[in-house]
Amino acid sequence: MNLVSIRPLAYLEYLLIRLLDSMYGLVPDQKAYAWGFAVAVKVYPLFTNRRRVAVDNIIRAGITEDKVNADRIARHAFGHLAGHICEALKIGNVVNEKNWREHIVFDGPEDSWQLLLNSPDVPILILTGHHGVWEAAASIISFSRPMIAVARKMNNPFVDRFLKQKHFRGDITIVPKKMGFSSGVLKDWRARGAAMTLLMDQHAGPRHGIKVDFMGHPAYTHTSPARLHLMSGAPILVGSFIRESAFKYRMVTGSPLSFTPTGDKCDDTLSLLTEINARLSAVIRRFPEQYLWAHKRWK
Repeated sequence: MNLVSIRPLAYLEYLLIRLLDSMYGLVPDQKAYAWGFAVAVKVYPLFTNRRRVAVDNIIRAGITEDKVNADRIARHAFGHLAGHICEALKIGNVVNEKNWREHIVFDGPEDSWQLLLNSPDVPILILTGHHGVWEAAASIISFSRPMIAVARKMNNPFVDRFLKQKHFRGDITIVPKKMGFSSGVLKDWRARGAAMTLLMDQHAGPRHGIKVDFMGHPAYTHTSPARLHLMSGAPILVGSFIRESAFKYRMVTGSPLSFTPTGDKCDDTLSLLTEINARLSAVIRRFPEQYLWAHKRWK
């Protein structure tokens, strides 16, 4: 199928998205999460395969040994995923550059808070997972400093442009996954003192990652965060944005992670990724109901 035939279909899809967005605009901002949560919980039993994967992952991670309790956590996680996305689409109506500090509490050491807020010339790495409110977090962090986020680009250019304008309101640069960390992206990261934000819990496979312990089991983990740190020395913050109530969030992180290279790149990469995964695992264990258990982390 050539581009000429695809373009009308892409535009029709875009118009449908715009229509749905207009209808969604009628949903009260404060009710968005609850409505998304309720719908997802209702349809949860229909997703048999994802439900099984989620329950198995919860038990494998040692969150609980009881299948009934694991199913309860998985059901809540399904609801949270839908609720979080629904609320994230509304965040621009509620949170802005003037009031964003009123919507978060910081759960971490003071030096991490100061690094985020008061070191505008220092490029940093923010590493998280599909945990808490990662979509909303991008918008909120961008009010404190420029953000660079690596994400999969939408196939439909009209929808891609619309979502960027509608969803990401702050100073956010979206880098398509296929582009990777080009010299231009890295130059912009350093020059602007931006926060490079990466999701750490995606299955990397042997081509792009190495096996590192994650919640008690080896999992292929992307090496790019470790390589970026070893190359640049940029400090790392590992953690999650946790939802507490409507448009109220808790940023959970530890002390800034910095590593002195030994000269052995393989050992340094493994050591760094082991510490990163350990920190992320600890946050997930604190708030298991807000983690995306249904994805196949341990393939």
